[in-house]
Amino acid sequence: MPLLLLFILIPLIEITLFIQLGSILDLGWILLGVVLSAVLGSWLVRQQGRGVLAQLQQSLNQLDDPTEPLAHGAMLILSGALLITPGFFTDTLGFLLLIPKVRERVFRWLRARVVLHSSVNINRARTTRPARPGGSADVIDGDFTEIPTEPRRSKGPSGWTQD
Repeated sequence: MPLLLLFILIPLIEITLFIQLGSILDLGWILLGVVLSAVLGSWLVRQQGRGVLAQLQQSLNQLDDPTEPLAHGAMLILSGALLITPGFFTDTLGFLLLIPKVRERVFRWLRARVVLHSSVNINRARTTRPARPGGSADVIDGDFTEIPTEPRRSKGPSGWTQD
């Protein structure tokens, strides 16, 4: 129901803004503003997306929690979608999401309201042998296949198929 309400309210707000601005500005200026905001917004999303991607790579390399960079990336995607949607209200929301401090506040607000539940079920075989020095008594059963070190000759045109 809230989503349906958004699909009704946002176009009504946009139409109202276009009518109000139409009484003040010429149609050409309004269309130019819509096109320029889409072009400028997509450029800004691209620039900030690179920074967020670098933050995500850094957090993954350092084995930190990548939740915040992922959320910033998702908000940048939403910002880009809002900016290419014609309208001044959606452009305003899109430009607000381009501000890092606004994204941080939105992330903190969402994190306070989202509850994650997870469970892990690991089945390990226990042995009666004593633990090895520096190791544990847990045994992980597995199979292996030895891979030859010499290169294989291709059998088909791609090397993946046989004739």
